[in-house]
Amino acid sequence: MNVDHTPRSPSNRPLKLAVLISGGGTTLTNFLEKRAAGELDIEVPLVIASRPDCGGVAKAKAAGLRCEVVRRRDFNDISEFSTTIFGLCREVGADLVTLAGYLSLIHIPEDYQHRVMNIHPALIPAFCGHGFYGHKVHEAVVARGVKISGCTVHFADNEYDHGPIIGQKTVPVSGTDTPDQVAANVFQAECELYPEMIRLFAAGKIKVVERRTIIQD
Repeated sequence: MNVDHTPRSPSNRPLKLAVLISGGGTTLTNFLEKRAAGELDIEVPLVIASRPDCGGVAKAKAAGLRCEVVRRRDFNDISEFSTTIFGLCREVGADLVTLAGYLSLIHIPEDYQHRVMNIHPALIPAFCGHGFYGHKVHEAVVARGVKISGCTVHFADNEYDHGPIIGQKTVPVSGTDTPDQVAANVFQAECELYPEMIRLFAAGKIKVVERRTIIQD
């Protein structure tokens, strides 16, 4: 039986984002730039970093954002780790949790089902899953010789790069492109696609039926 899920979203106020990072914080910076330009109506009450030496930690603090470091190795199991992360998200009243280059697997509790978004730097189901992250994705794209790559925004579930796909954006790949060139082109696509999908969520326009999403007018 198909079960319909409409992700909850706020009305008449900025969307509260929790942003989870593992690297340089470029996606976080993009969100903040879109907000400053009036293109993304958000608040960021919480940033969670997977390690203290993430470049994104300094960026979050420079922006005056609360930033907590939650390391997987400090917990006995993934359940305890995930409970801590979502406890922080509930504490700040996060409407949506965004994975922004976040590399640790988390288990999503019932109250955050279809309220956790991830962006992957390839066109899922290609070049995705455990071990496909960051520059490794673009190296694999170039090695395989594909002519189109891109990025995918999806709702996260308890597996890597597995939940319902919300949106995808393509970029061409030429036979002379290096992984660095592909990465730069894909990141430009990410900078447009991720905010666009967040806006759809905030407007209540994303409906999930089983593992498919429907974008409502």
